Amino acid sequence: MCAAIFSPDAPLLRLPDATSELVAGRVSLVGAGPGDPELLTVKALRRLQAADVILHDRLVSKEILALAAPQAACLYVGKARSDHSVPQEGINQALIDWARAGKRVVRLKGGDPFIFGRGGEELESLVADGVEVEVVPGITAASGCAAYAGIPLTHRDHAQSVRFITGHLRNGSCDLDWPALASPGQTLVFYMGLGSLEIIGERLRAHGLAGETPLALIEQGTTARQRVHVARLDDLPSAEELANIRPPTLIIVGTVVALHQTLAWFDSERAASLGWLQGKHPTPSDTSDGA
Repeated sequence: MCAAIFSPDAPLLRLPDATSELVAGRVSLVGAGPGDPELLTVKALRRLQAADVILHDRLVSKEILALAAPQAACLYVGKARSDHSVPQEGINQALIDWARAGKRVVRLKGGDPFIFGRGGEELESLVADGVEVEVVPGITAASGCAAYAGIPLTHRDHAQSVRFITGHLRNGSCDLDWPALASPGQTLVFYMGLGSLEIIGERLRAHGLAGETPLALIEQGTTARQRVHVARLDDLPSAEELANIRPPTLIIVGTVVALHQTLAWFDSERAASLGWLQGKHPTPSDTSDGA
């Protein structure tokens, strides 16, 4: 048993004012998490509340953007498959230009900037140009969506490792190390893989992964719109069923998915009825003491 004794005279931990930490002319690469605004880190929230300019992706919800400072200019630079509103090189240059203009810049990304978020490319560009920059990690979709679906990514009886995989490569292909991915005792998490689901299932089976291996498609994970679709590798959803599943959808493959039936704890319908995850619940910015 652990016990802590605090003196009445001991100083309380107080967070600094948001504007005291965000430096003019600096870029903050910030992870917005998987969707639920309450999964933002404290640092991410403070950067949002002090920003002059926010360049945000498609996966950043309006509920999260509502937490930004009223004076912040919010600029959409999102990407969908084969549909980039602004080329990556243009985003890199915009970050540099806003920083040079002396603005407090936040580059806001769904999930974590360094996990399939091109944060590494943007950091390279900013460092090469001599721009002051910081990275604020976020909860990635794999851990957030799996947790809300009641699917542990690792489990002593099922999976001793987990792999994060992109569903399509830079050249548009899905050419991966299939023999390694088909090895037992691991969990596979595919980002941006909905359009490649048939290929993923076929290649995994062809390289030895059992057809009865379960998989989950987690749609709109961690939000009140979350839906979890469970199938098997040899019984994937039909094209008609897939047409009704919208991105962002995360794919989890492995025997851990079987635990969803008994461990699923999050009721998205109840969350919606209570106003959770849709900007109607109290957020740190709504508190009276500003802590």
